[in-house]
Amino acid sequence: MIPGSLESSPASGSLLGRESASFSLSLSLLTSHVDDLFPFFLRHAKQIFPVLDCKDDLRKISDLRIPPNWYPEARAIQRKIIFHSGPTNSGKTYHAIQKYLSAKSGVYCGPLKLLAHEIFEKSNAAGVPCDLVTGEERVTIEPDGKQAAHVACTVEMCSVTTPYEVAVIDEIQMIRDPARGWAWTRALLGLCAEEVHLCGESATIDLVTELMYTTGEEVEVRNYERLTPISVLDHALESLDNLRPGDCIVCFSKNDIYSVSRQIEIRGLESAVIYGSLPPGTKLAQAKKFNDPDDPCKILVATDAIGMGLNLSIRRIIFYSLIKPTINEKGEREIEPITTSQALQIAGRAGRFSSKYKEGEVTTMNREDLSLLKEILNRPVDPIKAAGLHPTAEQIEMFAYHLPDTTLSNLIDIFVDFSQVDGQYFVCNMDDFKFSAELIQHIPLSLRVRYVFCTAPINKKQPFVCSSLLQFARQYSRNEPLTFSWLRRYIKWPLLPPKNIKDLMDLEAVHDVLDLYLWLSYRFIDMFPDASLIRDLQKELDGIIQDGVHNITKLIKISEAQKLLNLESLSAENQSRLSGTVKGQARRMRGTKTLGNKAAETPSPSVGEKSLASRLVQQGLLTADMLKQLEKEWLTQQTEHGKDKTEHGTHSKGTRRKKKEPDSD
Repeated sequence: MIPGSLESSPASGSLLGRESASFSLSLSLLTSHVDDLFPFFLRHAKQIFPVLDCKDDLRKISDLRIPPNWYPEARAIQRKIIFHSGPTNSGKTYHAIQKYLSAKSGVYCGPLKLLAHEIFEKSNAAGVPCDLVTGEERVTIEPDGKQAAHVACTVEMCSVTTPYEVAVIDEIQMIRDPARGWAWTRALLGLCAEEVHLCGESATIDLVTELMYTTGEEVEVRNYERLTPISVLDHALESLDNLRPGDCIVCFSKNDIYSVSRQIEIRGLESAVIYGSLPPGTKLAQAKKFNDPDDPCKILVATDAIGMGLNLSIRRIIFYSLIKPTINEKGEREIEPITTSQALQIAGRAGRFSSKYKEGEVTTMNREDLSLLKEILNRPVDPIKAAGLHPTAEQIEMFAYHLPDTTLSNLIDIFVDFSQVDGQYFVCNMDDFKFSAELIQHIPLSLRVRYVFCTAPINKKQPFVCSSLLQFARQYSRNEPLTFSWLRRYIKWPLLPPKNIKDLMDLEAVHDVLDLYLWLSYRFIDMFPDASLIRDLQKELDGIIQDGVHNITKLIKISEAQKLLNLESLSAENQSRLSGTVKGQARRMRGTKTLGNKAAETPSPSVGEKSLASRLVQQGLLTADMLKQLEKEWLTQQTEHGKDKTEHGTHSKGTRRKKKEPDSD
């Protein structure tokens, strides 16, 4: 052996060992395959995405393809389906209600509390004992508390296990509603009634016929014509100086309501005001004021809330605008011209058979909008192609069993992703449910209780209502009953009459909070024990709000003086901008794009900047306390940025730019 050779080196043994191991590894890699890594990948993926471990079970749970099978009681009987089809004021609902009143037992399902109240009162006035069931209220007419054979309810509250002779489902076209359509689907497929009477637009007939074909039930269609004539005028109103008794100006924003009411008052006229967030009692009081021939109030300013649930004596409908913000099926906000269905529903309120005006008229405020209104009204109503569905608490509980560490909001997302529906159905938008789920996620509640809290109807634009849902859930989780005295302290009762529009909106929010309490009191009786006392409190609050709305023009005037309202944004210049939007939308419908449309859709920066804070407060997106907190945080942030600039003044130019960027934002 040669001295110094590899064989004689002390490290030669270890080197040879490493080379041998390397050679063996190479041979191993050559004989292995990439598929050998898959088990390790799959194990990791299941840890990150637990859905993968039970996806077949989840698909079965979220299979929504045969909804009729969810209602075995209804499938056990052969129902007769009668569709009363016709426009507004055609008598279709009247004929269905006559069958309801003459039956031995019946249920009326309406879209609004006001409509349920109306049928409740009509039925009892006709000598037919009738109970009332809404989300926030239960009224049993029999003195011993026994349930009456007839019940008037909101559609979400109808029982699908109680047998009836006759059921009436009003406004059946709302089966397509992105948020509430599931309730009409449930009533249509699930009510146990020998006869089911549907009232609504003809656009729903084909869908209902197809759905009933899957249940083996035939649909009898009865068509109705409008009882009184209605005409679209060839001239716009153009000026509020041209108003006449019996006129109703329809607006699609509160700012427009305030602006128009103020301008009418300046002209020495008195107007009633109705919009969606007003309590039902206040709406009825304003409707009564407008309808009273001895009351000096002859003009009504309203949103499309008048489209259902109120009997109004209107001669002429005047569309102040044709643009309405809406939420589509994906939960996205859209600003589009009103649909033909919406236009017909609102226009049909003029010249009703039961009012003193036997002929109705329809026009617009602006001359430029009139041609578009005629185009919308003359367009055929698009047929309704799908009915809404909604996951049940049981389905979500089964999902949670397989995915125990998943939040309720995420469970909903996974459910929607996995759900399978036929072409005749769609899964309703659940953004409001998810909003509530995320709001109370950190509070320890059982899944069923959490689900119920998330189905509570709240206006998520009202900060006080949202914080109240959170507070109620927190009290519940601590097992602390929400008593009358606790709630009085919470809402700071007694409340003063409103001094400006912001005060009025705050009172409306408190009314919504009391509604929320009453809604929860029927689901958790032990934890919300004082429903009757709260109802009395709510009636008192309704009276305060009624007084405020009665003096709304004074409140508007004070709000303008205090710079809480900026109605200049609805000046003549802004109205032309609004009209430009309408015309731009109309051109878009015809397939034409214009630069003018872009200008119409983009508000002037000066208008937006001038009163952003006040507009956010007025819209209920901010409270005064939140504004103060934001102001403090802004001042603190400005101070900190000032220090940063002083301390880092010697930094490079690029660094200084980075410091400035947050300020510019």
